[in-house]
Order: sequence, then structure tokens, then C-alpha cells
Amino acid sequence: MKCVTLNNGVKMPVLGYGVYQTPPDETERCVRDAIEVGYRSIDTAQAYGNEEGVGKAVANSGLSREEFFITTKVWISNAGYERAKVSIDESLKKLRSDYIDLLLIHQPFGDYYGTYRAMEEAYRCGKVRAIGVSNFYPDRFLDIHHFSEIKPAVNQVETHVFQQQKTARTYMKKYGTQIMSWGPFAEGKNDFFSNPVLKKIGAKYGKTTAQTALRFLLQSDVVIIPKSTHRERMEENFDIFDFTLSPEDMGAIEALDGGKSLFFSHYDPETVEWFMSRI
Repeated sequence: MKCVTLNNGVKMPVLGYGVYQTPPDETERCVRDAIEVGYRSIDTAQAYGNEEGVGKAVANSGLSREEFFITTKVWISNAGYERAKVSIDESLKKLRSDYIDLLLIHQPFGDYYGTYRAMEEAYRCGKVRAIGVSNFYPDRFLDIHHFSEIKPAVNQVETHVFQQQKTARTYMKKYGTQIMSWGPFAEGKNDFFSNPVLKKIGAKYGKTTAQTALRFLLQSDVVIIPKSTHRERMEENFDIFDFTLSPEDMGAIEALDGGKSLFFSHYDPETVEWFMSRI
């Protein structure tokens, strides 16, 4: 598997398997299937309620822990130094591991400065190999970057063909932070899987719209973690390393960018109130 080198020298696979909205009672089976397909990077979160399933699948895989790259995230109900510190240890127990490869702040709400200090401490004592953030727009990203001691290695944000994060990526690149995509298929919004541009380009290479969209992100230096509970889709999403999109094809897909979220905006007061109601 091709890897990117993060700003602290840690290598991270460019393709992983995400378990967002995967039911806890199905997670172990899904991750086991993904491992058998070839995935070694697994992305979960405290808020998903399925860290234990990930931990069981990895522990029972027959492979050494060192072969995996596991990502999890601190949820806003655990924001602040003391709560985050406890939650990190809880995640380690659920994941059945002595360390987490990548730990992110899930949302830029609550005392995320305190959360980050707890993450820096976990990093220094070897509980975490790399730390970063998720859903931090350019303003919050620049804020945490400039006032942190250990700079964010990754920022996981909504990234797909309709929201390519061009402005955010400019600042991440400037400050050495790797962009990681959540929602690479936009959860099917905008008739994603029937998009004529993706279908036409994919047909040239004998690939599906999904494979074409994932390949576009890879060639745009975006780390991806597509999710599916179906093994055949996991295999399809994994089969994207045997073709290369031409500059013309890349340009055509770049033109699909709408420059805004298809889900929510952290600048919207109603969205912020919704997140607060989740605590």
C-alpha cells in the first residue's frame, strides 16, 4: 500500500477503511472483511460507538498490530484536558492496543485547546504516534496550528468531487498538514453515482464512478477512507491503483467543485446548536 509521510515522519496509508455509521454489532465483521480484502488503515471514533468492534477485528486478524494504522477521534463530550485524557485511555482499552496511530479532535467545539494538550501529552508518552484535527475550517486550523506545540499532522474534512477544499488545502499544504477526506462519495448526494462526467471518464478506464472519484482524490494528494458494509464494494474501492487519470480528466473533475459543504457549516448557528445538543 502506498503511504504518505506525515510531518513527524510517521507513514500513513493513502487508502483506508472507515466505519462511520457502521452498527457496533456489525463492525467486527465489516473490519474483518476489509482486512481480508487488504485494508490496513482503519478509521473510527469515540462518537461512532464501534471502537470495540475495530479492536476485536484487529486483535483476531492473525496479523501483528504493527501492520495496522488505526485512527480514532476525541468527541466533544470529552473535550478539555482531564476528560480527553481519560477518554484516550478508554479508547486504547476498546481498541485493545497500547497505542493509537492517529488521534484527532473530532469537532472544533468545547475546550479543544485542553483536548489538544491531552493529546500532546499522550503523544509524548508514546500512547499516540500522530495527532491532528477533524472538521477544522481554515480559521480554526490556523488557530490551533499557531498555538500548539506539536503541529497537527492531519486535518480530516469533508472532501469529495463537489467539495474539493481548495482554500483549506492551500493552508494545510503551507503548514505541512495532510488533508484526509471524510465522505469521499458525498454520501450519494448530487446524484453522485450517476454523475455524467465521472461515468464518462470512468468508462475510458473500465472503472466505476466510485473508483474514478477515489482515484481523483488520490491524485490530488488526499488520504481517503471510503466506507461500505458490503465486501464487494470494499473490493471495488480498493481496486484503484492500476490506472491513472489524465491531466484532461483531472481538469474535468476539478470543474465539478462547488466550493461548499453538502452537509453542514460550522459557521451556521443552527448547526452549532445541533452539535451542542449532542453533548
